[in-house]
Amino acid sequence: MLIHNAKIINEGKSFTGSVLIKDGNIEKIFREEVPEKILKENTTIEAEGLWLIPGTIDEHVHFREPGLTEKADIESESRAAVTGGVTSFMDMPNCKPQTTTLELVEQKCEIAEKKSLANYSFYLGATKDNIAEIKKIDKRNICGVKLFMGSSTGNMLVDETEKLSEIFAESPVIIATHNEDTDIINQNAERLKSELGEDIPVKYHPAIRSEEACYRSTAKAVELAKKHNAKLHVMHISTAKELSLFDNKKPLSEKRITAETCPQYLLFSDEDYERLGAKIKCNPAIKTANDRNALQKALTSNIIDTIGSDHAPHLPKDKEGNALTATSGMPLIQFSLLAMLDLVKKGTLTRETLVEKMCHNPAIIYNISKRGFIRKGYRADLVLIDPNKQTIVNENDIQSKCGWSPFCGMTFNAKITHTIVNGNIVYENGEIHSEHKGERLTFDR
Repeated sequence: MLIHNAKIINEGKSFTGSVLIKDGNIEKIFREEVPEKILKENTTIEAEGLWLIPGTIDEHVHFREPGLTEKADIESESRAAVTGGVTSFMDMPNCKPQTTTLELVEQKCEIAEKKSLANYSFYLGATKDNIAEIKKIDKRNICGVKLFMGSSTGNMLVDETEKLSEIFAESPVIIATHNEDTDIINQNAERLKSELGEDIPVKYHPAIRSEEACYRSTAKAVELAKKHNAKLHVMHISTAKELSLFDNKKPLSEKRITAETCPQYLLFSDEDYERLGAKIKCNPAIKTANDRNALQKALTSNIIDTIGSDHAPHLPKDKEGNALTATSGMPLIQFSLLAMLDLVKKGTLTRETLVEKMCHNPAIIYNISKRGFIRKGYRADLVLIDPNKQTIVNENDIQSKCGWSPFCGMTFNAKITHTIVNGNIVYENGEIHSEHKGERLTFDR
């Protein structure tokens, strides 16, 4: 297959060129005219006027399988992923049973092998007593350890310094953290209940899960990572204050401590609770416009390294209620790339920076083998975008099993036309080709 005359956006540059795909790999990148022989011998996608980027890598999703498949499953959410230009994902352990053993990781991989349209990997969840499992991780086959330092159900909340130190000292792979201080959250909730009663409006969610709760926990994670020289990736940064804990040292491959934010923190602010209510209730909470603006700037200054979706689908009935009772989380993966392309359109970030944060950097931070770039010999995970067409978000077009999106009714100023995974077209102008399945990610560690 030949992708012909696209605007290729890759490794900080944009140029018009063509990409030849053979046996699932990128065979050749043409900056000049393509020889007639190659044009004749290959199926050709004429891509003049389209942008070609590496497939985006979402290192932060909750696909709910096994055990919570009334909300979502690997098949439905991988359909949403490829529709949205996501060719690889890394899935979180808070399903049922929680993925806290290596055997359960392998069981999820077996499900994904049969059902996932995108490439996949699964985190091992840390607990207070599974350090033996963490030590046994094959670092070539498992993306990382997910550590909830606050805000978790079941036995995955780890907030004792001794246990945390053991995990930071012993993990052979990157530690991805959720950082909110549980004691501060509980104190804030009790104070608001005494002032407002049990029915606290959703707009108070960021007062409960406050800036200080995030900062305190993130500071502790950074301190532990430095003490033990652990590789740490702090997920879903939501405040300006936390940014002071990170640096923008280059190259990225030398950073031991990295940071992610998500579309909801880059697009929304606490002013949007009035309009969208619990639809945008998530943990950590969406905070102020000042926080949003600081996070946007932190992308261009390289304080923030990646953009993950924190795709967390719930049924509409789960989202009913107040700041204490409505479930936190929202489905985002289908529209995360389009939402970020809108920031490009507005001049908030360049298209090259977007590709860096959503394609290149996850591959670098996690040492993913032969993905995340348009390079000869790499797997052909690619996305074509029409920057001159719009995408209107209609409920009927939503692929996630939960059936809704906080973006419903919005218009994005770009359109994803093709998603290619391992050289196979899995999404093409509204049509999903589900006969092609993704591959398990491997890691060069």
